[in-house]
This record gives sequence, structure tokens and C-alpha cells, in this order.
Amino acid sequence: MRSRVGPRHARRPVPTVLRGLYLPRSADAAAFAMATYGIPLLVLATTNSAALTGLAFALEWVPRLGAVAFAGALVDRHGTTAVLRSSSVARALVVLAAAFLLPRQEAGLGATVTVMVLAASTGILGECSYIAAETAGGVASGEAGARGHRVQSVLLGIDQVAALSGPALAGLLLQWTGASGMLMVIAVFSLLTRVLAPRQYLRPERAVAQAVGKGLLTGWSTLRALPALGWLVAGLTVSNLAVGLLQAAAPVIIVKQLGHSTADVGFTWSIAAVASLGAVLVCRRAIDRFGLWPVGVVSATIAATACLAVSFAGTYHAYLALIAVLMAGEGGMTVVLRTLRSRLIATDVFGATLSLTILVLLLPFPLAGVLVAAVPPAQLGHVVTGCAVLQAAGLFTAFARLRANPILRTSFA
Repeated sequence: MRSRVGPRHARRPVPTVLRGLYLPRSADAAAFAMATYGIPLLVLATTNSAALTGLAFALEWVPRLGAVAFAGALVDRHGTTAVLRSSSVARALVVLAAAFLLPRQEAGLGATVTVMVLAASTGILGECSYIAAETAGGVASGEAGARGHRVQSVLLGIDQVAALSGPALAGLLLQWTGASGMLMVIAVFSLLTRVLAPRQYLRPERAVAQAVGKGLLTGWSTLRALPALGWLVAGLTVSNLAVGLLQAAAPVIIVKQLGHSTADVGFTWSIAAVASLGAVLVCRRAIDRFGLWPVGVVSATIAATACLAVSFAGTYHAYLALIAVLMAGEGGMTVVLRTLRSRLIATDVFGATLSLTILVLLLPFPLAGVLVAAVPPAQLGHVVTGCAVLQAAGLFTAFARLRANPILRTSFA
């Protein structure tokens, strides 16, 4: 099935493409990044508990898995615009309600329940908007043909700029204006996404009315038929356990163990986003010249080496530098994944297959939150080391299996 607007997309002027794809993606990515990194900080500031911070991280990600299970089917059925608009407005209403309630609640059970519900609900709604925006970008990238990785590099660059500014902004707002200021800004970006979302963009030619289970089965069948994509997703899933653990543990490690502020937690991930963005820009050129597999191998080696060294970082600056190097490697692998995904998945099953791949890739994140909640802070270094060993083994196996694949070995110059 072809997209209704697919054949016209290549002839659209740049301002139209910017307005129809990149601007709403930018606003949504900003809201997503602030919520993802800011809400665990809000939980730690509200409860002062490392265990509850890890639990909140798990609660933020478990509902996202459920959202992934049906969001792709919703996108295939109703189009990217309807899902993006609805989820953005709902997220704005949720964070505005929390911004109203938290200043009126004293520290205790009420405030704890509020931030936990906030973590779960923003996880669901953020994932729905992300899948809608990612599906639009994936179809546009597929229509770009051999240059599809350039579209993916722009979209990933948008995500990384949001990841650069979002954590730092969330940390600063939380430190200087409190919970309400941070939540109000998230609501503004969510409403901007609603306003900027185009009336029609990359909507399927006819409704694809399929149940959630059928959508997942469609995605699973597609993934099984694409072994190159399957092996890459498997390797990155193992890698995400280490990345998720570091993300979940960052507030505890930086604030409790290293003695720094919530703003420094946000600053850490912002610096990591700068490194990742630089890697994206480099990988865009490198894929043109060398192909996907060499770029993926180098990126995986960088990520695995940095992750193995993180648990031995004894100062904040060493921890900051290693997290930045790790996320640079992750950024390179993400370009490879998104480029391969856009080139291999057919348009009519893109939403369902995207949902299935994202669902698999996100499975380690709630587990990481549970680990942080269950393991004493003093023992987190040993857990990080174990996950880093698993990451290295998973990435080595995946890229070893992909070495002879002609799609990954071909350059795009």
C-alpha cells in the first residue's frame, strides 16, 4: 500500500516539509526529553528515596510498553496526525493537573502518588506521540530511497538537540522554579506539538482496521522476514539494558553518591546529547562512504568500551565524560538502525512493525528501574559492570551475524 501523499512528498518545497515533519517533531521531542529525564528527578526531589526513584523509572516505562503495543495499530488506522494531536493534548492536560496539585500537597503519600501517576501517564502518552512522529519520519525516509539515511539523520539530530536541551532545562527549572515551572514548560511544548501538527501528512490511503494483537503479529512476521533487522534489534535490546540502568541510576549516583545537584544530572545528559549529536553528523557522512556495517561496528565498540569503564568512575567529571562517549556510540548505532528500518519495512506495515521493534527495544528499561529500586546504591557499580559485559557480548554477536549482509556492507556514495 502506498501512502496517500507519498508520491508528492519528494516534490514538496522545503518550507512545507519543514512545517509538516520537522517542526512538530521538534516540539514533541522537547516535551518527551523533558518528561523522560525530568520526572525521575522530580520523584527524587519529592520523595528523597533512591528506591522510589528507580520504581518511578519502571512505572514510567512499563506503561510505555503497553502503549507501544497499540499505538502502531492506531497510527495505521487513523494516521499519524490524529494520534500525534490527541496524545500531545492529553499529555499537556496531565502535566498541568500535576502542576496544580503538587504545590498544594505536603511531602508524603499524596505527593508520592501524584508523581508516580504522572510518571506512568506521561510514559504512555509520550510513547504514542513518539510512534506517530517516528512513523511519519520513517515513511518520508523510505520515500527518499538511497538517501533515506539523510532524512533519518535530520530526525535523529532533532531528537538529540531535544535531548541536549531537555534534561538541562528540566533540571534547572526544577532547581530554580520547582515542580510547577518544569511541568508548565512540558505542557507548552506538548501544546505546540498539537498546533504544529499538519492537517494531513503520511496518512494511509485506506484505514487499516486491525486489532492490537493482529498489529503485533504483523510486526513480528515482518521482523522475522527481515533477519538483518532482527539481529540488529536483538543486539541493541541487550545494549539498552546497560543504557537504561545508567539512565535510571543517574539521579541516585550523581545526587546521592557524587554529591551534585539535580541540575548536574540534567547537565550530564545534555553533554551526552552533544556527543551523540556529533556522532550522528559524523555517521551521516561515514555511511555514505563506508556503508552501515562498518559504522555500526565502530559505534558498538565505542559504546561497549565506555560502558565497561563507567562503573570505575570515581568523580563526577569522569562519569560525565564516559556517559558522553557511551551515548556517542549509541547515537551512531541508532542512525544505523533507523536507516536500515526505513529501507526494509514496507509502508503499509511500517506502523505495526515500528511498534514491535520499539516494544522489544524498550523491554530492558523497566527492568533497569526495578534493578535500581532493588539494589542498594552502594552495589550499583557491580550491576553496571555486569550489564556492560552483557552489552558487549550482545553487540559483538549481532554485528558478527550481520557481517556478510549485502545491505549493511553497501555504501551510499
